[in-house]
Amino acid sequence: MRLSERITFNPLVMGGRPCIRGTRITVGTILNQLRFQTPAEILRDYPELESEDIDAALEYAVFLAEEREVAV
Repeated sequence: MRLSERITFNPLVMGGRPCIRGTRITVGTILNQLRFQTPAEILRDYPELESEDIDAALEYAVFLAEEREVAV
């Protein structure tokens, strides 16, 4: 899955924070919910989401965690 298919950045939506495409649900919201709920519970609470959206949020978190800065 390509993140660009699911995660969008728009300065006019939620202050430019990464959101699930077509919604105002941020990646951070999904990740925070995963601390307390199963994916099935999140999908029940946010019917506009699909399971692939949760996967994309996790993939985005991994991308950020692995990002490296190299001093030149």
